Amino acid sequence: MLRFASKNASLLARNLTASGVRQLHGKAALPPLPYAYNALEPAISETIMKLHHDKHHNTYVTNLNAAQDKLSQPNLDLKSEVALQAAIKFNGGGHINHTQFWSIMAPVSEGGGKPVTDGSLHKSIVAKWGSLENFQKEMNGALAAIQGSGWAWLVKDKEGSLHITSTANQDTVINAKVIIGIDAWEHAYYPQYENRKAEYFKAFWSVMNWKEAQLRYESN
Repeated sequence: MLRFASKNASLLARNLTASGVRQLHGKAALPPLPYAYNALEPAISETIMKLHHDKHHNTYVTNLNAAQDKLSQPNLDLKSEVALQAAIKFNGGGHINHTQFWSIMAPVSEGGGKPVTDGSLHKSIVAKWGSLENFQKEMNGALAAIQGSGWAWLVKDKEGSLHITSTANQDTVINAKVIIGIDAWEHAYYPQYENRKAEYFKAFWSVMNWKEAQLRYESN
């Protein structure tokens, strides 16, 4: 069974570095985007990218650092510690999830939307779901089924098998390798697509960074 960060906030706090998120002098740090704010247009607008990265992701980083600072204070009472663990789980999850999200997209000019058809990931997807199109439909279905805010994931378990799953809010995958993560929070699409989130799910695949997904699949 896949386990997520909602199960153990302290584990999440200890493993921020291991998850590949950027830190500076022991603090979580907002990673720069690997492309220009307007590079994913028309799939995802410059307005959304600025809001999503500079405001939302940056807020998760700020709140995570503040919670960790408070948690390190001496003589902290148990009630305060429990409250801070919840803040670390939420904001730490948001930081990890978004850090993985930015790099799983790429401009069309840099290969975004172009599957690596001779790669092992593509072959594994086709073996399990029959075709890339069927897989995308399953992922879009998982996104559409999220009630409220959350994420849909393609993950590789410890045995190397692929699974599609989802998490609520900013819960993040703990004991499986994230290959693809797609943000279903309204701030990821609403300024551009409003309530037409199915259009956003479809547009995402036109900037999907299959090269990055292949690298994640190959790594331990």
